[in-house]
Amino acid sequence: MSIFETRKKSVIDAYEALITKKNEKESLSNGIYDRYVHPVLTGDHAPYFWKYDLNENTNPLFEERFGINAAFNAGAIKFKGNYIMVARVEGNDRKSFFAIAESPNGVDNFRFWEKPILIPGGNSNETNYYDMRLVQHEDGYIYGTFCVESKDPSAPASDQSSAVAQCGIVRTKDLLTWERLDDLKTPSPQQRNVVIHPEFIDGKYAFYTRPQDGFIDTGSGGGIGFGLAADVKHAVIDHEVIVHARRYHTVYEAKNGMGPAPIKTEKGWLQLAHGVRNSAAGLRYVLYMFMTDLKDPSKVIYNPGGFFMAPQGIERVGDVSNVLFTNGWIADDDGKVFIYYASSDTRMHVATSSIDQLVDYVMHTPADDYYSNASVENILEIVEENKGLY
Repeated sequence: MSIFETRKKSVIDAYEALITKKNEKESLSNGIYDRYVHPVLTGDHAPYFWKYDLNENTNPLFEERFGINAAFNAGAIKFKGNYIMVARVEGNDRKSFFAIAESPNGVDNFRFWEKPILIPGGNSNETNYYDMRLVQHEDGYIYGTFCVESKDPSAPASDQSSAVAQCGIVRTKDLLTWERLDDLKTPSPQQRNVVIHPEFIDGKYAFYTRPQDGFIDTGSGGGIGFGLAADVKHAVIDHEVIVHARRYHTVYEAKNGMGPAPIKTEKGWLQLAHGVRNSAAGLRYVLYMFMTDLKDPSKVIYNPGGFFMAPQGIERVGDVSNVLFTNGWIADDDGKVFIYYASSDTRMHVATSSIDQLVDYVMHTPADDYYSNASVENILEIVEENKGLY
Protein backbone atom coordinates (compact mmCIF):
# COMPACT_ATOMS: atom_id res chain seq x y z
CA MET A 1 0.00 0.00 0.00
CA SER A 2 1.38 3.43 -0.95
CA ILE A 3 2.01 6.30 1.47
CA PHE A 4 -1.05 8.02 -0.03
CA GLU A 5 -3.33 5.04 0.50
CA THR A 6 -2.03 4.31 4.01
CA ARG A 7 -2.43 7.89 5.21
CA LYS A 8 -5.79 8.32 3.52
CA LYS A 9 -7.19 5.24 5.25
CA SER A 10 -5.87 6.36 8.64
CA VAL A 11 -7.38 9.83 8.27
CA ILE A 12 -10.79 8.55 7.12
CA ASP A 13 -10.92 5.87 9.83
CA ALA A 14 -10.13 8.42 12.55
CA TYR A 15 -12.73 10.82 11.15
CA GLU A 16 -15.50 8.22 11.10
CA ALA A 17 -14.62 7.02 14.61
CA LEU A 18 -14.89 10.58 15.90
CA ILE A 19 -18.17 11.35 14.12
CA THR A 20 -19.87 8.19 15.36
CA LYS A 21 -18.59 8.29 18.96
CA LYS A 22 -21.48 7.92 21.41
CA ASN A 23 -21.92 10.74 23.91
CA GLU A 24 -23.23 10.42 27.45
CA LYS A 25 -24.30 12.63 30.33
CA GLU A 26 -21.86 13.43 33.09
CA SER A 27 -22.57 11.39 36.21
CA LEU A 28 -23.41 14.34 38.47
CA SER A 29 -25.46 17.44 37.74
CA ASN A 30 -26.82 20.48 39.60
CA GLY A 31 -30.41 19.56 38.76
CA ILE A 32 -30.72 22.50 36.38
CA TYR A 33 -28.95 20.98 33.37
CA ASP A 34 -26.86 17.96 32.41
CA ARG A 35 -23.53 18.45 30.72
CA TYR A 36 -22.34 15.79 28.26
CA VAL A 37 -18.92 14.20 28.47
CA HIS A 38 -17.62 14.75 24.94
CA PRO A 39 -17.58 17.87 22.76
CA VAL A 40 -20.14 17.64 19.98
CA LEU A 41 -18.14 19.56 17.39
CA THR A 42 -14.44 20.32 16.98
CA GLY A 43 -12.03 21.25 14.21
CA ASP A 44 -11.43 17.52 13.73
CA HIS A 45 -15.08 17.11 12.76
CA ALA A 46 -14.42 19.06 9.57
CA PRO A 47 -14.67 16.66 6.61
CA TYR A 48 -11.39 15.25 5.35
CA PHE A 49 -12.42 16.19 1.80
CA TRP A 50 -12.29 19.87 2.85
CA LYS A 51 -8.72 19.51 4.00
CA TYR A 52 -7.05 16.99 1.70
CA ASP A 53 -6.54 16.70 -2.02
CA LEU A 54 -7.79 13.14 -2.58
CA ASN A 55 -6.00 12.73 -5.92
CA GLU A 56 -2.85 10.64 -5.50
CA ASN A 57 -1.29 12.18 -8.62
CA THR A 58 -1.38 15.71 -7.20
CA ASN A 59 -0.95 14.78 -3.52
CA PRO A 60 1.15 11.61 -3.38
CA LEU A 61 2.15 12.13 0.28
CA PHE A 62 -1.44 12.84 1.31
CA GLU A 63 -0.54 16.15 2.92
CA GLU A 64 -3.18 18.44 4.37
CA ARG A 65 -3.85 21.36 2.02
CA PHE A 66 -6.33 23.44 4.04
CA GLY A 67 -6.00 23.26 7.80
CA ILE A 68 -8.98 23.67 10.15
CA ASN A 69 -8.22 25.04 13.60
CA ALA A 70 -11.55 25.04 15.44
CA ALA A 71 -15.35 24.80 15.29
CA PHE A 72 -17.28 26.85 17.83
CA ASN A 73 -19.93 29.54 18.54
CA ALA A 74 -22.72 27.79 16.64
CA GLY A 75 -26.27 28.92 16.09
CA ALA A 76 -28.82 26.11 16.36
CA ILE A 77 -32.26 25.19 15.06
CA LYS A 78 -34.48 22.11 14.67
CA PHE A 79 -35.05 21.46 10.97
CA LYS A 80 -36.93 18.56 9.37
CA GLY A 81 -36.69 16.57 12.60
CA ASN A 82 -32.93 16.87 12.99
CA TYR A 83 -30.70 19.07 15.12
CA ILE A 84 -28.81 21.68 13.15
CA MET A 85 -25.84 23.80 14.14
CA VAL A 86 -24.45 26.56 11.95
CA ALA A 87 -20.94 26.60 13.35
CA ARG A 88 -18.19 29.16 13.16
CA VAL A 89 -15.38 27.20 11.58
CA GLU A 90 -11.93 28.75 11.73
CA GLY A 91 -9.14 27.77 9.36
CA ASN A 92 -5.45 27.79 10.13
CA ASP A 93 -5.42 31.12 8.26
CA ARG A 94 -7.57 32.58 11.10
CA LYS A 95 -10.50 33.32 8.78
CA SER A 96 -13.87 32.13 10.01
CA PHE A 97 -16.75 30.87 7.90
CA PHE A 98 -20.07 29.14 8.47
CA ALA A 99 -20.86 25.47 7.97
CA ILE A 100 -23.88 23.35 8.84
CA ALA A 101 -23.55 20.26 11.03
CA GLU A 102 -26.50 17.90 11.53
CA SER A 103 -27.34 15.27 14.13
CA PRO A 104 -30.30 12.89 14.47
CA ASN A 105 -30.39 13.12 18.28
CA GLY A 106 -28.74 16.44 19.22
CA VAL A 107 -25.98 15.05 21.43
CA ASP A 108 -23.66 13.13 19.10
CA ASN A 109 -23.13 12.03 15.49
CA PHE A 110 -22.94 15.63 14.25
CA ARG A 111 -21.77 15.55 10.66
CA PHE A 112 -20.98 18.61 8.53
CA TRP A 113 -22.85 19.04 5.28
CA GLU A 114 -20.82 18.62 2.12
CA LYS A 115 -20.06 22.31 1.58
CA PRO A 116 -19.68 25.34 3.86
CA ILE A 117 -21.92 28.38 3.40
CA LEU A 118 -20.80 31.05 0.95
CA ILE A 119 -22.32 34.30 2.25
CA PRO A 120 -23.93 36.24 -0.62
CA GLY A 121 -22.59 39.69 -1.35
CA GLY A 122 -19.34 39.18 0.49
CA ASN A 123 -16.31 41.17 -0.60
CA SER A 124 -12.67 41.68 0.33
CA ASN A 125 -13.56 44.48 2.75
CA GLU A 126 -15.53 42.00 4.88
CA THR A 127 -12.52 40.21 6.30
CA ASN A 128 -14.20 37.87 8.74
CA TYR A 129 -17.68 36.41 9.43
CA TYR A 130 -18.63 34.71 12.69
CA ASP A 131 -21.12 33.85 15.48
CA MET A 132 -24.41 33.42 13.61
CA ARG A 133 -27.65 33.42 15.61
CA LEU A 134 -30.53 31.54 13.98
CA VAL A 135 -34.21 32.23 14.56
CA GLN A 136 -37.36 30.85 13.00
CA HIS A 137 -39.41 34.03 12.68
CA GLU A 138 -43.18 34.16 12.55
CA ASP A 139 -42.91 35.70 9.07
CA GLY A 140 -41.86 32.25 7.77
CA TYR A 141 -38.14 32.86 7.25
CA ILE A 142 -35.17 31.53 9.16
CA TYR A 143 -32.94 34.54 9.88
CA GLY A 144 -29.25 34.51 10.60
CA THR A 145 -27.57 37.49 12.24
CA PHE A 146 -23.79 37.45 12.37
CA CYS A 147 -20.75 39.62 12.93
CA VAL A 148 -19.11 41.23 9.92
CA GLU A 149 -15.58 42.26 10.84
CA SER A 150 -13.48 44.71 8.84
CA LYS A 151 -10.21 46.52 9.37
CA ASP A 152 -10.71 49.90 11.01
CA PRO A 153 -10.13 52.41 8.18
CA SER A 154 -9.21 55.12 10.69
CA ALA A 155 -6.39 53.10 12.25
CA PRO A 156 -2.79 54.10 11.41
CA ALA A 157 -0.76 51.85 9.13
CA SER A 158 1.23 50.63 12.13
CA ASP A 159 -1.98 49.21 13.67
CA GLN A 160 -2.97 45.93 12.05
CA SER A 161 -5.36 44.86 14.83
CA SER A 162 -8.06 47.51 15.15
CA ALA A 163 -11.36 46.39 13.67
CA VAL A 164 -14.95 47.47 13.06
CA ALA A 165 -17.82 45.08 13.75
CA GLN A 166 -21.30 45.34 12.26
CA CYS A 167 -24.31 43.03 12.13
CA GLY A 168 -24.89 41.16 8.89
CA ILE A 169 -28.30 39.63 8.18
CA VAL A 170 -29.22 36.68 5.96
CA ARG A 171 -32.40 34.66 5.61
CA THR A 172 -33.44 31.34 4.16
CA LYS A 173 -36.24 28.80 4.11
CA ASP A 174 -34.25 25.68 3.32
CA LEU A 175 -30.75 26.34 4.79
CA LEU A 176 -29.41 25.94 1.25
CA THR A 177 -30.25 29.21 -0.46
CA TRP A 178 -29.38 32.31 1.55
CA GLU A 179 -30.52 35.86 0.83
CA ARG A 180 -28.26 38.66 2.06
CA LEU A 181 -30.09 41.67 3.46
CA ASP A 182 -28.65 45.07 4.32
CA ASP A 183 -26.47 45.22 7.43
CA LEU A 184 -28.27 46.50 10.51
CA LYS A 185 -27.98 50.23 11.13
CA THR A 186 -28.20 51.60 14.67
CA PRO A 187 -27.05 54.74 16.51
CA SER A 188 -24.05 52.77 17.85
CA PRO A 189 -20.65 52.88 16.12
CA GLN A 190 -20.24 49.09 16.35
CA GLN A 191 -22.56 46.12 16.83
CA ARG A 192 -21.88 42.52 17.84
CA ASN A 193 -24.06 39.76 19.33
CA VAL A 194 -27.27 40.88 17.60
CA VAL A 195 -30.32 38.60 17.79
CA ILE A 196 -33.72 38.89 16.10
CA HIS A 197 -36.74 38.31 18.33
CA PRO A 198 -38.90 35.49 16.88
CA GLU A 199 -42.15 37.49 16.89
CA PHE A 200 -43.24 40.88 15.65
CA ILE A 201 -43.49 43.61 18.29
CA ASP A 202 -46.00 46.33 17.39
CA GLY A 203 -45.85 45.07 13.81
CA LYS A 204 -42.08 45.58 13.63
CA TYR A 205 -38.97 43.41 13.70
CA ALA A 206 -37.39 43.45 17.14
CA PHE A 207 -33.64 43.18 17.64
CA TYR A 208 -31.53 42.53 20.71
CA THR A 209 -28.32 44.48 20.22
CA ARG A 210 -25.03 45.14 21.97
CA PRO A 211 -24.17 48.82 21.47
CA GLN A 212 -20.49 49.58 21.86
CA ASP A 213 -18.02 52.28 20.93
CA GLY A 214 -15.08 50.05 20.03
CA PHE A 215 -14.41 46.56 18.75
CA ILE A 216 -13.29 45.32 22.20
CA ASP A 217 -14.18 48.10 24.63
CA THR A 218 -17.86 48.80 25.11
CA GLY A 219 -17.17 52.43 26.00
CA SER A 220 -20.50 54.13 26.55
CA GLY A 221 -22.38 50.95 25.61
CA GLY A 222 -24.47 50.07 28.62
CA GLY A 223 -25.18 46.37 28.06
CA ILE A 224 -27.74 44.37 26.07
CA GLY A 225 -29.91 46.68 23.99
CA PHE A 226 -33.27 46.40 22.25
CA GLY A 227 -34.75 48.21 19.29
CA LEU A 228 -37.38 47.99 16.56
CA ALA A 229 -37.03 48.17 12.78
CA ALA A 230 -39.95 48.55 10.37
CA ASP A 231 -38.24 46.84 7.41
CA VAL A 232 -35.98 43.82 7.88
CA LYS A 233 -34.56 44.10 4.36
CA HIS A 234 -33.17 47.53 5.19
CA ALA A 235 -33.20 47.32 8.98
CA VAL A 236 -32.70 50.64 10.75
CA ILE A 237 -33.04 51.10 14.51
CA ASP A 238 -33.37 54.74 15.52
CA HIS A 239 -33.46 54.19 19.27
CA GLU A 240 -31.94 51.48 21.48
CA VAL A 241 -33.01 50.88 25.08
CA ILE A 242 -30.92 48.84 27.51
CA VAL A 243 -32.55 45.56 28.52
CA HIS A 244 -29.82 44.23 30.78
CA ALA A 245 -27.15 46.62 31.95
CA ARG A 246 -23.54 46.04 32.92
CA ARG A 247 -22.92 46.48 36.63
CA TYR A 248 -19.92 46.69 38.96
CA HIS A 249 -18.64 43.47 40.56
CA THR A 250 -20.94 41.10 38.72
CA VAL A 251 -20.25 38.38 36.17
CA TYR A 252 -21.18 40.89 33.45
CA GLU A 253 -19.35 43.99 34.67
CA ALA A 254 -17.01 44.34 31.65
CA LYS A 255 -19.50 43.50 28.90
CA ASN A 256 -22.45 41.30 28.13
CA GLY A 257 -24.32 40.15 25.07
CA MET A 258 -27.35 38.11 24.14
CA GLY A 259 -26.85 34.47 23.26
CA PRO A 260 -29.51 32.78 21.09
CA ALA A 261 -33.03 33.96 20.37
CA PRO A 262 -35.26 33.64 23.47
CA ILE A 263 -37.55 30.72 24.23
CA LYS A 264 -41.21 31.53 24.83
CA THR A 265 -42.83 30.04 27.96
CA GLU A 266 -46.09 30.61 29.83
CA LYS A 267 -44.23 32.73 32.38
CA GLY A 268 -42.15 34.86 30.02
CA TRP A 269 -39.30 34.83 27.54
CA LEU A 270 -36.29 32.78 28.68
CA GLN A 271 -33.13 34.69 27.82
CA LEU A 272 -29.62 33.23 27.71
CA ALA A 273 -26.65 35.60 27.56
CA HIS A 274 -22.92 35.77 28.14
CA GLY A 275 -21.24 37.97 30.71
CA VAL A 276 -17.63 39.07 30.94
CA ARG A 277 -15.55 40.22 33.87
CA ASN A 278 -11.86 40.99 34.19
CA SER A 279 -9.49 39.12 36.45
CA ALA A 280 -5.77 38.75 37.12
CA ALA A 281 -5.82 35.91 34.57
CA GLY A 282 -7.62 37.97 31.92
CA LEU A 283 -11.23 38.12 30.76
CA ARG A 284 -13.58 35.42 32.02
CA TYR A 285 -16.71 34.61 29.99
CA VAL A 286 -19.66 32.85 31.60
CA LEU A 287 -23.32 32.27 30.70
CA TYR A 288 -26.21 33.75 32.63
CA MET A 289 -30.00 33.83 32.32
CA PHE A 290 -32.94 36.13 32.91
CA MET A 291 -36.60 36.34 31.90
CA THR A 292 -38.44 39.12 30.11
CA ASP A 293 -42.13 39.98 29.88
CA LEU A 294 -44.24 38.16 27.28
CA LYS A 295 -45.77 41.34 25.89
CA ASP A 296 -42.73 43.57 26.34
CA PRO A 297 -39.53 41.53 25.84
CA SER A 298 -37.42 44.57 26.73
CA LYS A 299 -38.72 44.40 30.34
CA VAL A 300 -36.82 42.08 32.72
CA ILE A 301 -39.15 40.32 35.19
CA TYR A 302 -36.75 37.76 36.74
CA ASN A 303 -33.01 38.19 37.12
CA PRO A 304 -31.23 35.33 38.96
CA GLY A 305 -27.89 36.30 40.43
CA GLY A 306 -24.54 34.97 39.27
CA PHE A 307 -23.67 32.69 36.39
CA PHE A 308 -25.81 29.92 34.97
CA MET A 309 -22.82 28.05 33.55
CA ALA A 310 -19.07 28.67 33.77
CA PRO A 311 -16.07 26.94 32.18
CA GLN A 312 -14.83 23.86 33.98
CA GLY A 313 -12.13 21.27 33.33
CA ILE A 314 -11.02 21.05 29.71
CA GLU A 315 -13.52 23.80 28.83
CA ARG A 316 -11.08 26.29 30.38
CA VAL A 317 -8.33 25.43 27.88
CA GLY A 318 -8.15 26.56 24.27
CA ASP A 319 -7.26 29.35 21.89
CA VAL A 320 -8.90 31.93 24.18
CA SER A 321 -8.92 30.33 27.61
CA ASN A 322 -11.52 30.55 30.38
CA VAL A 323 -14.41 31.28 28.03
CA LEU A 324 -17.92 29.92 27.61
CA PHE A 325 -20.03 31.37 24.83
CA THR A 326 -23.42 30.44 23.44
CA ASN A 327 -25.50 31.55 20.49
CA GLY A 328 -27.66 28.45 20.00
CA TRP A 329 -30.25 26.39 21.84
CA ILE A 330 -33.18 24.23 20.74
CA ALA A 331 -36.45 23.67 22.60
CA ASP A 332 -38.23 20.48 21.53
CA ASP A 333 -42.00 20.15 21.51
CA ASP A 334 -41.83 17.92 24.60
CA GLY A 335 -40.10 20.66 26.59
CA LYS A 336 -36.56 19.29 26.41
CA VAL A 337 -33.93 21.96 25.78
CA PHE A 338 -30.56 21.43 24.11
CA ILE A 339 -28.06 24.14 25.06
CA TYR A 340 -25.14 24.37 22.65
CA TYR A 341 -22.16 26.25 24.00
CA ALA A 342 -18.55 26.77 22.99
CA SER A 343 -15.52 26.60 25.23
CA SER A 344 -12.40 28.73 24.89
CA ASP A 345 -13.05 29.56 21.21
CA THR A 346 -12.15 25.99 20.30
CA ARG A 347 -14.99 23.44 20.44
CA MET A 348 -18.75 22.96 20.87
CA HIS A 349 -20.49 21.18 23.76
CA VAL A 350 -24.07 20.33 24.64
CA ALA A 351 -26.03 20.38 27.88
CA THR A 352 -29.65 19.33 28.19
CA SER A 353 -32.38 20.71 30.40
CA SER A 354 -36.12 21.38 30.14
CA ILE A 355 -38.44 24.36 30.00
CA ASP A 356 -39.69 23.50 33.51
CA GLN A 357 -36.17 23.30 34.94
CA LEU A 358 -35.05 26.56 33.36
CA VAL A 359 -38.20 28.45 34.38
CA ASP A 360 -37.79 27.13 37.94
CA TYR A 361 -34.14 28.21 37.97
CA VAL A 362 -34.87 31.71 36.68
CA MET A 363 -37.86 32.34 38.96
CA HIS A 364 -36.48 30.89 42.19
CA THR A 365 -32.77 31.66 42.17
CA PRO A 366 -32.12 34.70 44.40
CA ALA A 367 -31.34 37.92 42.58
CA ASP A 368 -27.98 39.60 43.04
CA ASP A 369 -28.38 42.41 45.58
CA TYR A 370 -24.83 43.59 44.80
CA TYR A 371 -23.15 43.36 48.22
CA SER A 372 -21.62 40.55 50.27
CA ASN A 373 -23.92 40.56 53.30
CA ALA A 374 -26.94 40.19 51.03
CA SER A 375 -25.42 36.99 49.63
CA VAL A 376 -24.89 35.64 53.14
CA GLU A 377 -28.47 36.54 54.04
CA ASN A 378 -29.69 34.47 51.08
CA ILE A 379 -27.75 31.46 52.38
CA LEU A 380 -29.02 31.99 55.92
CA GLU A 381 -32.59 32.02 54.64
CA ILE A 382 -32.06 28.68 52.89
CA VAL A 383 -30.39 27.20 55.99
CA GLU A 384 -33.29 28.34 58.16
CA GLU A 385 -35.82 26.79 55.79
CA ASN A 386 -33.83 23.55 55.89
CA LYS A 387 -33.91 23.23 59.69
CA GLY A 388 -34.67 19.65 60.63
CA LEU A 389 -34.03 18.43 57.08
CA TYR A 390 -30.29 17.81 57.34
